Amino acid sequence: MKVSKSTQVKGQSKSQKWKDVRGRRSRPPINSSELNSSPVMAKMAKEHQASVKKKPSVKRLKTKVKSVSDSKKSAPQSVAKKPHTQANGSSAFTMNDESDDSQDWKEYSLSIQGNGVEPSADMEDVLPGRLDGEALHHCAQRNDRQNHAVLVMQKDQTLCFRGKCFLTCLYGRVEVMGFTIEEGQQSYPLFSPASHCPLTIRALESPDDTRDDKTEASSILPKYLTSASRKKLLKKVTSHSSIILLEPMETPLTRFLSSFADLGELFSPPMSELLSAVLDTPLNGLGMIPLAKTIEGLKMSGSYRDSLNTVVSASRGDMDGCAVILVCGSKNVGKSTYIRFLVNTLLNHTTSVDYLEGDLGQTEFTPAGCLSLSTVTEPLLGPPFTHQRAPEHMIYYGQSSCESDLDRYLECLKSLWRRRSLNRETPVIINTMGWVKGFGFQLLIDMIRFFPVSHVVQLGHTGSTQCAALTPEFLRTAHGCQTHPPAQTALDEFTESNSPPRSYVHLIVDSDFQGVGRQGTAKHQRTNEHRELSLLAYLSQLQSPDPGPVRPLNCLTPYQVPHTAVALGVIHCEVVPNHMFYAANCSLVGLSCLGEKVTSRGGPVLLNQAPLCPCVGFGVLRGIDMVRGLYLLLTPVDPSVLRKVNCLLLGAISLPSCILTTQPGFEGEMPYITTNYSFDLSGAGKLRVFKGLMRPSHVGAQ
Repeated sequence: MKVSKSTQVKGQSKSQKWKDVRGRRSRPPINSSELNSSPVMAKMAKEHQASVKKKPSVKRLKTKVKSVSDSKKSAPQSVAKKPHTQANGSSAFTMNDESDDSQDWKEYSLSIQGNGVEPSADMEDVLPGRLDGEALHHCAQRNDRQNHAVLVMQKDQTLCFRGKCFLTCLYGRVEVMGFTIEEGQQSYPLFSPASHCPLTIRALESPDDTRDDKTEASSILPKYLTSASRKKLLKKVTSHSSIILLEPMETPLTRFLSSFADLGELFSPPMSELLSAVLDTPLNGLGMIPLAKTIEGLKMSGSYRDSLNTVVSASRGDMDGCAVILVCGSKNVGKSTYIRFLVNTLLNHTTSVDYLEGDLGQTEFTPAGCLSLSTVTEPLLGPPFTHQRAPEHMIYYGQSSCESDLDRYLECLKSLWRRRSLNRETPVIINTMGWVKGFGFQLLIDMIRFFPVSHVVQLGHTGSTQCAALTPEFLRTAHGCQTHPPAQTALDEFTESNSPPRSYVHLIVDSDFQGVGRQGTAKHQRTNEHRELSLLAYLSQLQSPDPGPVRPLNCLTPYQVPHTAVALGVIHCEVVPNHMFYAANCSLVGLSCLGEKVTSRGGPVLLNQAPLCPCVGFGVLRGIDMVRGLYLLLTPVDPSVLRKVNCLLLGAISLPSCILTTQPGFEGEMPYITTNYSFDLSGAGKLRVFKGLMRPSHVGAQ
């Protein structure tokens, strides 16, 4: 692709029409700074807490309350398992949120409160459990000059929050979303938006009991706190304490997202959590809002923990070869969350994890509509839109579902797997779609047979997997879309044709979090909104990394690409050649690389079928110059990579409407926007296909 920068297009005077109309019709969004400092919200929170105290949920004890010392002597001791050595220095891999000792302490503290006895501040600090309210004032100190806070956490204490921040472990170690963060490691960005389950920071036990905690902590804290503040925190430090540094975070991603009015409260607690937000703490103003214990973080069932232990043990060398884990299940059962937790836990033991994306609608590292193969080396401490990155290999399918072309979907996955080095000993995680009925179920059967799967993790809820259990015994007689019994375990190009049938471990996980099996109905929690957030996050890479105002896309200088240098194709539907430019104008296109050279006879090159070729990124086709024969393209892809691109593919993944409707700098009618649209025109509407409908020949296949 021959590209060059065109002159910058400047807008006219800014129009306030859209802003004024929206301001009259809707409530302005609540951002985190307003929420932290609002006296009204503080009053509401105090009234809510007072009403809760009036109705204790614990029965009064008939016997006399024990003292703290007596309780410690009589508390049963839990049997600790032998810790495993981890790659990043952390010790035991335990999936239990709370130990037996932690539960005993909780029950005892609740019994004291139920008898009308308030625990002292010092005792509250050493009790395991959620850090909120008054406890944060005793174990956290803030440095206003440097705009950060230092928090001391005891073993098994947790902090659940909304917002975003940088976390650095100064002493001890903590766990976030399955990943262990230790002292001496880099700072990690934490994202806990309203669109997903809130993040929880949990303090872990120190592996070294011989450390001089007071001496080491006293040499660390002067770098971050004043003399008076560090003296208060030193009283809380023990040999099993963890000290973390929390700093505000502002990135091109967060600046770009907050520039849209509808996303201004994305990192604030949703309406259902406002009364549980802890507003008056030393963490106020850092971009994170602690939540009270009434709000649960990630909830894991017993089968959830057991499956993670089984997979991690196998990946650490308990099996021959590398582990290949296929995760499947119906919609909204927590597959993506499970995979992120699994990836983070594996990174405690290995330097990288391979990830094969098979879910077109809810992709992890790319905008929707892509199938990709990525190597993950950093923990995933936020939802997908917070860690968009370029995979090693990617193919643009162009739709959020594969129902229109099942064969092309499977061929794309096979092509990606062939590009993976067979000599790698890295664990592989395969993500799948939530389509588990009809042809979607047959696709799962094919995928288990195509790839050398060692573990199949099947998620369900309420004791059901919503489809047949994909056990090795079931696969011996099951029919897939492209495979049929007798059982095939892998393609001939992956394994030898005379190899014996491969078996695998089948694990059933029962998800029991609130709202399981149902799509979220609150703002930012619907699947289409998640897809838009991922695409907006990708486009945020067009912004400058330096702090400053957000530049709208219409103010950015596009690349000029000659019509004769690249081919243009529509891969999700049929479009007559005369209307191809109308369809592609102001659309998202996949930047792909055809195997053969593009030749032109003087005009644009148009494709008549969907090619199977690598994709290196995405761009916005912001205009087409017919006079000079140029495409005007905006893309964050590096120019050195753009030179390899010779194909622009248009799919069904459209730009979020906010990109077009909130562009400043225009008066009157905005470009690309029209109100004169009729669905009565042929082709104006979309025909929806019922995915559960099966052909008569496949009725008895499952």
